[in-house]
Amino acid sequence: MLIGQYNLTLDERGRITIPSKFRDSILGDFVLTKGLDNCVFLYPKNEWERITSKLKELPLSNKNARAFLRNFYSGAVTSSIDKQGRVLLPQNLRDHAEMGKELVIIGLDTRAEIWAQDKWEEFNSQEGLSYEEQAQTLDQLGI
Repeated sequence: MLIGQYNLTLDERGRITIPSKFRDSILGDFVLTKGLDNCVFLYPKNEWERITSKLKELPLSNKNARAFLRNFYSGAVTSSIDKQGRVLLPQNLRDHAEMGKELVIIGLDTRAEIWAQDKWEEFNSQEGLSYEEQAQTLDQLGI
C-alpha cells in the first residue's frame, strides 16, 4: 500500500530516492508515465497490468480515447529501484511535470504521484473544494 507524502530532491543525474516505505510496496519493476494535473504516475507492475487491461477496452473509434492512449503510453517507461533506493526520472517526464530540484511524492494506495513541489502546493491551494466538500463528493458516489 502506497500512502503518505514525502519531500524529495532531484539529483544532478535526474534521480530521486524513493522513500523506504514505498520501496516495500513496489517490489521489482514498475512503470512511470505522464500523470494528470502535471505530475508523474508511478504504477507498481501489478497495478499497471490491471489498469492497462481496462484501457484495452477503450473504443479506438473514440477520438478522445485514442488521444489519451497515445499520451499515456508514449510517456511510459519501465523502471526499477537501484541498490541505493534511487530511480531515474526520464527527461520527458520531468518536462511534462515541469520539475525543478524540489519534488514531492504522494501515495494513493495503488499508485504514487511525483510532483514538482511548487506545482503540488499550487494544486492544493487552487483546488477550490475544502476537504469536507471533497468528502461530500464521496457520499454522492455511495462511499
